[in-house]
Amino acid sequence: MKSTAIEIQEFAKQAFDNAMTYADYRVLVAKHAASFTSTGHTQTEALSNYTVLNDKRMKRWDKTLRFTEEQEVEIKNLDRPLNWLLLTESWCGDAPPAVAVMNRIAELQPAITLKIILRDDNPQLMDAFLTNGSKSIPKLIIQDSITQEILTSWGSRSAAAQQLVDDHKAQYGEIKPSFKEELQMWYNNDKGKSVVAELLILLKALNLETQR
Repeated sequence: MKSTAIEIQEFAKQAFDNAMTYADYRVLVAKHAASFTSTGHTQTEALSNYTVLNDKRMKRWDKTLRFTEEQEVEIKNLDRPLNWLLLTESWCGDAPPAVAVMNRIAELQPAITLKIILRDDNPQLMDAFLTNGSKSIPKLIIQDSITQEILTSWGSRSAAAQQLVDDHKAQYGEIKPSFKEELQMWYNNDKGKSVVAELLILLKALNLETQR
């Protein structure tokens, strides 16, 4: 049975209350990488390998991610109190650049509180935020931190990254293993610009709502 809007809001509230900070999530992924395991209900060598890679990627993104001065000013001026609840897993290849951007935005804007939960541990919430019928992650759920109203969501990729995936599928009929490396190279070259641009558009729209 499909959950109602009120039920989904309550799922999100409960999940947020019990969610991890970004720092906690980084520690969790590092522990899984060290033990060659992964988060999630399925354990495979491939997922463990991706977790090890993501632990390294997150360290790199935390060190190298930069916003422009204009972007930092915009973020600091968009001060509507918001809860950002992110669904992800340690093995998700799309997550490191997106989560790094979200964390940096939250660091710059105290009105935004970022918390992280695991997809497999929150099936009802994940089912309410499918992407084209798929449990694609990372998935960001944005709530008003005062009313708990769910305002919008983002994910699992920027439009530019999704277009690359769609074009690859159209050409080959599937995602070939080599494409995952190509996509990571694209993320590195993009430097988080696509994600921050899209999240700023969302934030500006939400900020305008409070001014009407």
